[in-house]
Order: sequence, then C-alpha cells, then structure tokens
Amino acid sequence: MKKPELIFDYSAKNKSAYSLPPDFLPQITLDPIEKIDLLRSDRPNLPEVSEVDIVRHYTNISKLNYGVDDGIYPLGSCTMKYNPKINEDLAALEGFLNIHPHQDPEDCQGILQIMYELEQYLCSIFGFASFSLQPCAGAQGEYTGLLIMKAYHKKKGNSHKNTILIPDSAHGTNPASVTGVGWKIKTIKSTPEGTVDIEDLKTKLNDNIAGIMLTNPNTLGIFETNILKIDKLIHDLDGLIYWDGANANAIMGYAKPTDLGFDICHLNLHKTFSTPHGGGGPGSGPVGVVQKLVEFLPTPKTIYKNSKYDLCYNNPNSIGKLHSFYGNVNVLIKAYCYIRTLGANGLKETTENAVLLANYMKTKLSKHFDISTKGLCKHEFIISLKNEKKEYGIKALDVAKRLIDYGYHPPTIYFPLIVPEALMIEPTETETIESVDGFIETMIKIKEEIKTEPELLLNAPQNTLIGRLDEAKAVKEPNLKRS
Repeated sequence: MKKPELIFDYSAKNKSAYSLPPDFLPQITLDPIEKIDLLRSDRPNLPEVSEVDIVRHYTNISKLNYGVDDGIYPLGSCTMKYNPKINEDLAALEGFLNIHPHQDPEDCQGILQIMYELEQYLCSIFGFASFSLQPCAGAQGEYTGLLIMKAYHKKKGNSHKNTILIPDSAHGTNPASVTGVGWKIKTIKSTPEGTVDIEDLKTKLNDNIAGIMLTNPNTLGIFETNILKIDKLIHDLDGLIYWDGANANAIMGYAKPTDLGFDICHLNLHKTFSTPHGGGGPGSGPVGVVQKLVEFLPTPKTIYKNSKYDLCYNNPNSIGKLHSFYGNVNVLIKAYCYIRTLGANGLKETTENAVLLANYMKTKLSKHFDISTKGLCKHEFIISLKNEKKEYGIKALDVAKRLIDYGYHPPTIYFPLIVPEALMIEPTETETIESVDGFIETMIKIKEEIKTEPELLLNAPQNTLIGRLDEAKAVKEPNLKRS
C-alpha cells in the first residue's frame, strides 16, 4: 500500500499558506506519524480521570515542595530571602525576553544602559573601580578573580608567585577555584574565637604568596577585626587580597571592602540582591577590582561613549571571555530593579535587619544551645551540637530532619568544618519577627525532645511521604537507573 504523504505547500496558490515567494521553500515530504517505530501499539494503561482530579493531583504534589514563598528559610551562608515579584515581572517584559545577543548594540540601548548603570551602582556600594557582570555564579566569580590575580602577577614578572592563603573556615569553592587556575593552597588556622590566626598566618608567608582569599564577615558570622593587619602582611609581599562577597548582606552600606584593603571581589547577585537562588541557578557573580586591575577584566565591557552605550572588546591585557555573550542578563535585570527600588538607605536598612535578626535569634537560642559565635555576630551564627551528640547520641543531621516534621527547611549542617556538629543559621533580613519567633520556639521544643524523646529525632522525618534515606549508601552505591 502506498504511504500517504504530508505535504507542506508554500506556493502562492495555497491561500491558506503564508504569503511567501513561490520558490522560497521546497515542498517537504514527511512520513505519517503513525509509522514512527517508537509509538505504542496499544493505548497506555492510564486511569480515566476528570480534569479537576488531574489538577488536584499536581497541585498536591506541588505542595510537597518547600521554598522561600512557603516560610522561613534559615539556610546559613546561602541567603534565601524573599524574591520581590515586581522584579520577576519586570525581567519578564517582552523587550527583555525577545532581545538577542547578536543584535547590534544600536538596537539594545535599554539593556546596555541597565548593565552599565548596574556596574556603576555596584562600584558605588562596594568601592571598587570597575565590575564585570559576566560571571554566572559565585564560584565562576572566584575563578575570574584568580585569573585576574594571575594576569597581574604575570605582567609584573612574578612567575614565582603560585600560592594562595585560605582560612580553614572558608567556603569550599575557594580551594577548588585555586586548584582550577593551577595554583597551590596554604591553609590558615582559625583562633578559638573563629577569626584568622595572625600568628599562624605569619608562619605561612613567603615570596611565593600570590594573595589571600577571605570571606568577611566569615562563615561563622564574625567580622575579621584584624583585617587591616592581614592586608598589610599580604600587600608587603606584593600579594593581592580577594574578598569572597558571599556575606555582603552583613556589611552592605556600612563598610566598603576597598576601605578594608581588598583588591578583588565577587558578589552573589542571586543572594544579596534578591534574585531567586536555589535549585541550581541561575546565578550571577560579578567581579569588582581596584584601579590597578581594571585592565585585566573580562571582555566585553559595557561603556558609555558619544551619547550611546556600547560593548568594548578593545582590552589587550584582558583575561578574555568567560563564556558566550554577557552573563545571566535576566538575573542582572532583577538585581538592578532591587537596587533602584530600595536606594542607598533601603540597602543599608537590609543590612541592619539582617544583623539585628541574627543576633536576636542567637541571643534567644544561646540559653538552650552551645553557640560557637561569641559576642555579637553579623548575619549568621553557628550552633554546635557536640554536647547533645556526646550525651544523647543526637547529631546535627537528626535536628535538621526533625525540623522538617515541624514544617521548616533545615539550616546548613556540618559547615563550617571547624565547628563539630554545626548548624549554621541565617534568618535573613526579610523575615518578620513572628516567623523568627516561630523558628526559635520550634528549636527550643526540639531541644526538650532531645532530652526526653530522642527517638523522635533519630527516626525523623516522620511526617513526610518518604522517611529518612540512607544518605551514605546513596553516595557510595548510587542507583541511577530509572525503574
């Protein structure tokens, strides 16, 4: 039997077709869809259900997820704040969605203006001479900053400088980024209070030191009070000082990294500036530099010249492009809207609220838990459950799982590594006092359960569809087959 043909007729005679020239496209012959080998021979065995049942099924599934729109997200070090919906709406405007990176800059003046002004705002807030918006995550920002550091030393003839100092409390991406650029790492110990041990730092100094990477405030939520001493020690060796800006929301508007001696930084726009964070992205990690490092920034740079915005590729000492095009522009738009909405005073107020809520929660919980952060903290603090583990056999993981039963997303656990059985808690600046109090009361209740009914924690979570998984086995014996 002759196979039927599907003909796409583009001729002008076909009045139902688009009005294209007769020879614009040839006739296209396709096999009928019924002949595709992968089609089922029988109908799938699916239940006959109404539309409303289907809607309810998927609605109920969606309710099993937990996000920042559901409640407090006390995830330390990775700020999960409320994402203003107005920013989402503005970034989704047709003019932004339909723009193409290959368009001539003459046709893209609006988005280029936003990118240019965003760079200027970041320079104003954090004190750096210039920023690149290209990096698409904090980790890529770190990598970019280290490449800039490497280019700087290469131009100066410092080929022997191949080592970066990193505190033992640092984010794990720091040593990974150093390894990625082919340099060596020296770890600096922390003091019992959680800051950089200056005496240990001095023992690691030599002419091979290219620089140091510091998070300030650090991952324990503590401001490095010896930062100016550290800066002098590194700069005296012609080294550079890199600021991991993951915790920028703790000092924004109150301290500029450049005033503290930092030469390079990355910012997590997807954290500090309200764009959605979680689920793998998208991210944005702009890199800022002081004047002597501007020549090494990635290309292209957004510029304003002759009354118009443009992209400049003319930078012979640049480290080059990080990836295709100009960064996660959709995230940049949201961060720009956030800055324009709040203004200087509003951004400063977010810092005040972040620090205030963290210290409020820390003070309340310090009566019930061992807090490793002594004195005032910045945006986050660390609870150590080492005593609970020793006396009751309850670990940080058990508390995290029990929080799920109470409807809370657990905080970060087992980080920083220098604190045993760590719970890293960061309420963030956008939480209300009611939501913070609710989390505090739940933590206190869990502390009582540790003493009286530890089995509740050991068997948690109990109110979820799936109970506790064997996480160690899942890592060692991953079953990636789909049943």
